[in-house]
Amino acid sequence: MQGLIMNVPLTITAIMRHAEINHPATEIVSVTLDNPRHRYTYADAFRRTRQLANALSGYGINIGDRVATLAWNDYRHFELYYGISGIGAIIHTINPRLFSEQISYIINHAEDRLLFVDPLIVPVIEAFKDELKTVESCIVMTDEAHMPQTSLPNVQCYESFIAKASDNFSWPDLDENTASGLCYTSGTTGHPKGALYSHRGVILHAYASISPDVFNFSIGEVAMPVVPMFHVNAWGVPYAAPMVGAKLVLPGPKMGDGATLQALIEEERVSFSAGVPTVWLALLQYLSESGKSIESLNRVLIGGSACPESVMREFMDKHGVYVNHAWGMTETGPLGTVNTLKAGMEKLPDEQLYKIKMKQGRTLFGIEMKIVDDDNRELPRDGLASGLLKVRGPWVCADYFKMEGQSDVHDEQGWFATGDVATIDTEGYMQITDRAKDVIKSGGEWISSIDLENTAVGHPQVAEAAVIGIPHPKWAERPLLIVVKKEEQEVGKEEILAWLKDRVANWWVPDDVVFVDEIPHTATGKILKLALRKQFENYQFPNI
Repeated sequence: MQGLIMNVPLTITAIMRHAEINHPATEIVSVTLDNPRHRYTYADAFRRTRQLANALSGYGINIGDRVATLAWNDYRHFELYYGISGIGAIIHTINPRLFSEQISYIINHAEDRLLFVDPLIVPVIEAFKDELKTVESCIVMTDEAHMPQTSLPNVQCYESFIAKASDNFSWPDLDENTASGLCYTSGTTGHPKGALYSHRGVILHAYASISPDVFNFSIGEVAMPVVPMFHVNAWGVPYAAPMVGAKLVLPGPKMGDGATLQALIEEERVSFSAGVPTVWLALLQYLSESGKSIESLNRVLIGGSACPESVMREFMDKHGVYVNHAWGMTETGPLGTVNTLKAGMEKLPDEQLYKIKMKQGRTLFGIEMKIVDDDNRELPRDGLASGLLKVRGPWVCADYFKMEGQSDVHDEQGWFATGDVATIDTEGYMQITDRAKDVIKSGGEWISSIDLENTAVGHPQVAEAAVIGIPHPKWAERPLLIVVKKEEQEVGKEEILAWLKDRVANWWVPDDVVFVDEIPHTATGKILKLALRKQFENYQFPNI
């Protein structure tokens, strides 16, 4: 016997309807190339979204068609999030920081029909425009007065594209399992692969994320996603904010600029933000140099890669900003865990408290996780056992786009192998110890490169650090520490090794330290270990 409850589909369109009726005057503030502080309301946004929907439908975009964006966090990108998915098409967000070969491959693989591009990114597309096989038109996200000169074929202006369209649109009744968005992995090993999201998955993820132990969103929130809208839906913030009526602040192309972020936080009274560690390093450095404050900011969600303890402490001790660690990936849509303390933990001694806070956290409702050994046997949740992290849930990738039935994305029980090595403690807190391909095995024992990197960054003269395994004739592998010094700072190898010896196990201490001007990163801000291993492939430790 089934319950007698209405079977109303969970679709992104429902967020639009709800926000427009219940929160029409709530603001969306954006930084764009043509307007340093654009300001309008949810009512304005969704009126224009209906114009966009009419323009897309009039062009001939149908259910299931892919429409790509190469854009920053701004109001036009927000409109595309809802207008494309709302008509049953698929918004394909592309990271403009990828290599041109990757962008070209992704566009062709997805068979995108239209390409919406920010004016600043137009030159990126011009470099390989002749390679695009399915793109029928490029639409530059600006007005006629700011249209750039370009060699792109069939170019249109965004404002002109929607200007003549009616703002009356009847949204189609979509099945909640209809595909809504497409996001490709960064492709650090082989070609990028596409995670195809559904309306149902997006809505359930948004429901979970607004809860007190995750974003803790409410109608009075002012949220500034610094994590890009081209990267896994800006961690779902553009869906979660209008769901509760929170004000949105979108930093556009200035998301890595400390001065702009500080100004937006203070002037728009931002209370919540989210982003990767490299972004916050830039903000904290600006605050230190300028002496300015971020008084309205209450909390920051940090994910993408492990947050150094020094960053957490600087946010809390100097600025009163609470930091939540989080973990997820493109294939988990993205949030899997968030680190929120259990009742009473705030009273723990400082060292013990931060040991917990440095973990990636506990699962959101809807996500299950476990760690397994090489034979796929589940390992105990004792905080000691380390194994491959597996997850499953209603917003986790079941297969890759155009690879249905061909990939081994999950096992027979439906568990997705993340590629991360982790521990899970008795309280349910998960901690990533490494990527499976990055973990260092020395003398039969595992060494966490992530822990070493975060400890090294805690040194006051170290700006950034990376650790890779180097072949060793006796121990199989030993860690090499690669360091970028802070500007105008001097520090030597022995000083850094002495710092580490007081903070990690003796056998973890790297066999050498090398200093570089910069460390390569992936397009999403993670340290690119593949490039570092290539750079140091002929390196030999001095004592061998």
